[in-house]
Amino acid sequence: MEKQYHVLNGDALKEVFPEDIEGSIIVMRECLIDGDLNGATPEAFFETRATFLSENYGGSKQDYFDKVVTEFDKIRSISEESEVNLWFEDDLFCQVNFWFIAHLLVQYRIKNSVYLIRPEGHHQYGFGGLSETALLNVHKQRVQLNHLEAIADLWGFYRDENSQELLKAAIELEAVYPYILKAVRAHIDRIPKEGDEGRPTRSLRAIMKELNTRDFGQIFTEFNKREPIYGFGDLQVRRLLERIINA
Repeated sequence: MEKQYHVLNGDALKEVFPEDIEGSIIVMRECLIDGDLNGATPEAFFETRATFLSENYGGSKQDYFDKVVTEFDKIRSISEESEVNLWFEDDLFCQVNFWFIAHLLVQYRIKNSVYLIRPEGHHQYGFGGLSETALLNVHKQRVQLNHLEAIADLWGFYRDENSQELLKAAIELEAVYPYILKAVRAHIDRIPKEGDEGRPTRSLRAIMKELNTRDFGQIFTEFNKREPIYGFGDLQVRRLLERIINA
């Protein structure tokens, strides 16, 4: 059997990853839906991300390089004649990270067979809410990615804030990857426009008004019920909520 690599969408999946699935594990520990994406070179980009995350999410810049960039470096070292499995969900948070991983695979000229593994239907906790048996089943149902370069292009359009080309590319991929278009449209809906703060902020304002509360726990739970397409964690929602309250 060929060696397998598994690029996981986070540590939550790593904690429940079945021992019966063989292969090397690489963990995606970024949240590329949030923050500055500038950087003309990979080194400059990672420096930008380290600065943003340390200032807004806590931890040190060195933590970013030790815990995040080292995982990306493992992709560069993927051996030939191996299979690469990408474990990502359909929400925008996961999709943007997925596009970035596809970009790295293309950039590093990884010519291996690449497969996508997704949960069966949407689950509140994604992969983390699946049993070991269910994880084994979705692994067996993996789908080979035959459009890796086109998916990698999505990252470039997203990074460059080129919504027109991002939407066009997603529409071209819709027949095979319909969930990509849903995530792209959710992304475009969240972009503030004149007189419109964007869909996530509108939803948060509506929730605060309807529940008559500023309690974060209640707001966060309700936001995830209404807007699962975004896949926001507590840190992303808290940042949006703080902007509303401080406005």
